[in-house]
Amino acid sequence: MKLFWNALTKLLLGLVLVGLFLFLPAGTVEYPNAWIFLGVLFVPVTVMGAVLFWKAPDLLEKRLHHKETEKTQKGVIALSGLMFPVGFILSALDFRFWWSEVPTWLVILSSALFLGGYAMFAEVMRENAYLSRTVEVQQGQRVISTGLYGVVRHPMYLATLLMFLPIPLILGSFWGLIPMLLYPVILVIRILNEEKVLTEGLEGYAEYKSKVRYRLIPFVW
Repeated sequence: MKLFWNALTKLLLGLVLVGLFLFLPAGTVEYPNAWIFLGVLFVPVTVMGAVLFWKAPDLLEKRLHHKETEKTQKGVIALSGLMFPVGFILSALDFRFWWSEVPTWLVILSSALFLGGYAMFAEVMRENAYLSRTVEVQQGQRVISTGLYGVVRHPMYLATLLMFLPIPLILGSFWGLIPMLLYPVILVIRILNEEKVLTEGLEGYAEYKSKVRYRLIPFVW
């Protein structure tokens, strides 16, 4: 039950914080795009959390544990912690003062892209029982090279890229894209450091890197 209450507390806290970052600067709760975003974000999170609680509680506990020990990763987390609130607030201010207007078809496409990224994220979690929010080599960990891991080395980060970049468009803002463009840079820093840790500490990872050439995007990088 401790795991249940921990997960539920973090879910509700996240919902409240994101709501505050959106509705306070918007000056109203009548912000339709914000409600759309809360739906595409928290409904899948709740469903996935429930599935993990019943089917893979150990993996859920790993996902809830996110205290980094690597100095580089602490910096990455700090940048992310700044990027998301700024993106939310800027998007909400854009809605309030009508700085830009995203067409409905692009909002729908961005929402679909976000959900597609979430589906990819769920598949990665199914494939990799060692998936943690922290960069570390776990006891008994082995290299996963099947499925999406046979295409790129870091499919989880590709999934988050597909999820996070469209967020301002879901919120109806072009200006909100500006801080979110920092995310690919954050991913590059995290991936390079993570590969260093895994190459040094995980048996077979060096061979895996030679087998799977691309880190994040097929045929690009």
